Amino acid sequence: MLKAHPTARYILGRGGWYLVTFVVAVIINFSLPRLGASNPIDIIMGKVAGGLDTEAAQEKEEAYLKEFGLVELRADGSIARDSAGAPVRTPAWKQFRDYVLMVLRGDLGTSILNYPRKVMDIIREAVPWTIALQFPTIIFGWIVGNVLGALAAYRRGVFDRVLFPIALLLSAVPFFAFGMILLYQFAITWEWFPAIGAYAGDLVPGFNWTFISSAAYHYVLPFFSIFLILAGGQAIGMRSMCIYELGTDYVKYAKWLGVRENTILFYMFRNAMLPQLTGLALALGMMVGGALITEMIFSYPGLGMAMLTAIQGNDYTVIQGCTLLVTMCVLVANFSVDILIGFLDPRVRAGQKGGEK
Repeated sequence: MLKAHPTARYILGRGGWYLVTFVVAVIINFSLPRLGASNPIDIIMGKVAGGLDTEAAQEKEEAYLKEFGLVELRADGSIARDSAGAPVRTPAWKQFRDYVLMVLRGDLGTSILNYPRKVMDIIREAVPWTIALQFPTIIFGWIVGNVLGALAAYRRGVFDRVLFPIALLLSAVPFFAFGMILLYQFAITWEWFPAIGAYAGDLVPGFNWTFISSAAYHYVLPFFSIFLILAGGQAIGMRSMCIYELGTDYVKYAKWLGVRENTILFYMFRNAMLPQLTGLALALGMMVGGALITEMIFSYPGLGMAMLTAIQGNDYTVIQGCTLLVTMCVLVANFSVDILIGFLDPRVRAGQKGGEK
């Protein structure tokens, strides 16, 4: 069955590796927050125990220990204790088992820093801001970069000599460095745009012109800090692919026949698009976790800021939830690209048939 379908063999093989990678990522995601010396219950108790007497504080702490699954329970639901009367801690393997079962139910736990808010509620509020920042920048950056790269390869001359160095410089600059440059120059030095936030602090999010105009004003610097670098990288890649296409026989023959330049450019652009489409699919799949540092720089209320706040406050459950979401998006994006390549690239099918021999 599989021998008759080399593409299916390729997809199943890649899917197996991605499954193993996901399991390892979940184990690491569970283990890393627990390597620190801080106790999450101490963080909560530091907030609520100030006005409680000793007995009430102890009852409160035990309730938190039970809720977060950090202690063993007896059949009657009470906390199991050792000979000295101290609560018996739940072994790490049981905590991991409970964590996996919770994730499978769609429950990422309760936030420690924002108790009693659920982690899913925090992520649900942050992700739309991240997508609103990432999706337009990816789409426009991909379109503008590819068009400019194709024109630079075909027109050459002054256009290419000016565009290529600029695109090369932009593609080499890290997102966070470029974001800090824009922040310093346009927000701090010239004060043209706000430095932090996604809208004015005295506004409540809503579908009205005041809020939308404020959000658009705050959106400018984060947008261009990502857009210009993406466009530069896409232009470099498209230029290289189009230069390769220009050396092919069909382009030379079309020019020899006197075919219009626009027609030649169209077919050259279409044939050079496969690697660029793969890059677009990967970027779209990774957009949930792709702007984390940019969000931190501009204090944009997306997933990046949620993670930064959680790390600063030792909010282990939120850290786990955010990193798990980013990991899943990256793996799904890579696997989707592998599936796309399996269907579109005949070399993959040829390689699978060759491996059967």
